Amino acid sequence: MEKIFDNTQVAFSLKSDTELDRAYFLFKMIDSEPLVRIGTAVTNFAIKAHLPVEGLIRATVFDHFCGGINEDDCITVVDKMFTKGVSSVLDYSVEGKEEEEQFDAALEMTLKTIEFAKERLAIPFAVFKPTGLGRFELYEKLGEKQTLSPAEQAEWDRVVARFDKVCSEAHSKDVSLLIDGEESWMQDAADDLVTDMMRKYNKEKAIVFNTLQMYRWDRLDYLKKLHDVAKKEGFFIGMKLVRGAYMEKENKRAEEKNYVSPICVSKEATDENYDHAVRYMLDHLDTMSIFAGTHNELSSYKLMEMMQEKGIAKNDNRIWFGQLYGMSDNISYNLAENGYNDAKYLPFGPVKDVMPYLIRRAEENTSVAGQTSRELSMIKAERKRRKGK
Repeated sequence: MEKIFDNTQVAFSLKSDTELDRAYFLFKMIDSEPLVRIGTAVTNFAIKAHLPVEGLIRATVFDHFCGGINEDDCITVVDKMFTKGVSSVLDYSVEGKEEEEQFDAALEMTLKTIEFAKERLAIPFAVFKPTGLGRFELYEKLGEKQTLSPAEQAEWDRVVARFDKVCSEAHSKDVSLLIDGEESWMQDAADDLVTDMMRKYNKEKAIVFNTLQMYRWDRLDYLKKLHDVAKKEGFFIGMKLVRGAYMEKENKRAEEKNYVSPICVSKEATDENYDHAVRYMLDHLDTMSIFAGTHNELSSYKLMEMMQEKGIAKNDNRIWFGQLYGMSDNISYNLAENGYNDAKYLPFGPVKDVMPYLIRRAEENTSVAGQTSRELSMIKAERKRRKGK
């Protein structure tokens, strides 16, 4: 397979020299783990103490990894990326809310992004997190098969109603809907709920997509079992495949509570698991749609090769590649340039509310071996190329 991901001219075609310099500065900072820890602590403190740091955060890390503070803000970025064939997934990245009115606000925002997506070819998917629409502890309790009190049952009914409203809206407007994966100890309840939504709204094709975090060793079996259910009951499966973003948290909890960690024993095992799931889905493309969320070049090449082997068109709408905004532009833009479907997750929201998301991104970049140094080497190569013009 031709190595397309090294083309930095295509990768950074939308970045001005100034933006390229900012990206270099940011990844240089992220490359230094102690700096990430100090920066995270200082930022958290400054936001809690209401110090005027928003401008600084906005000018650096926020604008690099986020589309804006509201959905209208994002349109410039969306349109700009689409000139190069890269689509967007507007992601309202406000995390850790606990109150009913906050869940209702997230519901309204998600419905708004579906409306936005319906009107724009550049936005093929909407997205939300299960804990954006309901309390974490409630999912956890249900997943552990604990009995809910009448008040909790009423609360859960409201969560189900929010899910149903979003999925029904996505179905009626023909907008595919990605539902993110979260920590394993709340995921069972979310999985069951998303499966119910697939039963209801994926009768003609995949509209509702769940997420499989392939750093979990049990997820391939889960996919196969779900496939059996879908065949019996006659619905389509939509899946976003990712490696996963909560590894340290997962291992720590397993150790503290003395159970077997759900995380694969090694990076190699995770990679293998991911590629197996991709192959399984491609083997059953007649009833499945895949959103391959990955920053891994090798996995992307493998998926491209499998498509080629099977004679699947590059722009087959059942196969999408996805990356996060501000990362792996060499994958996104080169895929789009070569005719594949690619979409960037474009987080947005008030600066202080999006900070937990940004901090997780920085920590994730620090912990994923090679991710930051790859970003840096691409940026360096492009700066060099431009200077040599």
